[in-house]
Amino acid sequence: MTRRKMLWIVLLLLGAPAVLLLVGWIGLRVKPEEFPAYPEQTPPLDTVPLPDDLPEPVTRFYRTITGGDTVPVIESAVLTGPARLSLAGITFNSRYRFTHEAGYNYRRYIEATLFGYPVMKVNEAYLDGHGRMELPFGTEEGMEIDQGANLALWGEAVWFPTLWITDPRARWEAVDANTARLIVPFGAEEETFTVTFDPETGLLATMEAMRYKGAGSEKVGWLVEGGDWREFHGLLIPTRGLVTWADEGTPWATFTLEDVAYNVDVSEYVRARGL
Repeated sequence: MTRRKMLWIVLLLLGAPAVLLLVGWIGLRVKPEEFPAYPEQTPPLDTVPLPDDLPEPVTRFYRTITGGDTVPVIESAVLTGPARLSLAGITFNSRYRFTHEAGYNYRRYIEATLFGYPVMKVNEAYLDGHGRMELPFGTEEGMEIDQGANLALWGEAVWFPTLWITDPRARWEAVDANTARLIVPFGAEEETFTVTFDPETGLLATMEAMRYKGAGSEKVGWLVEGGDWREFHGLLIPTRGLVTWADEGTPWATFTLEDVAYNVDVSEYVRARGL
């Protein structure tokens, strides 16, 4: 008797629930096709001098990712790639497209998949200072969503980090040889990230802030980690981003960057829905 026949006999004996579990287990391991690259190409990027009043680890970081004392000015970004998302204890292979008007607006589109086909679509946006999260089981808005989305707006700039020095609304404060605080605007107020840098490479290691998890929630530690750094358009950025809630302890999302377009026209695309 072949192994395949034996497997089917076992499954028949166990019944339909076992078959469904096996099918689901297989389906969750199938990776979807990636979204196509954004059709508009990155133009030549203007540069400005690196400020001379930054904390030492921040200066080292920018010199490492640019290779010099000038930094590109990035006003928009479209980020595309695969992801793994843990939702309700189930990890889905997913795909994403994030669109940014740098420092002002963003839109996220994510598809969680089974057998490579979307089973859940997420449309999330932060436009004109207000966040909106559209999920299959409802839509969330409100002050807590605004605060969390604003942190995501600035945190996702890890993929275009020169924004943190070219935008005059953001500023850095020294902490120690490998740590600094990044202060960013939130309406008439401010929010703070604690940023750590790898002492050997000088690259950004972690960003942490206190963020609302959802509408009606309390603030929780929110940790972003970067890794697998690669050069895009002359800028060294992480191609792997892990996101962790402090009360969960392990990353709930891992985003892998495959394509990035800078300084393209997203004025209409950032306010659209879907891909």
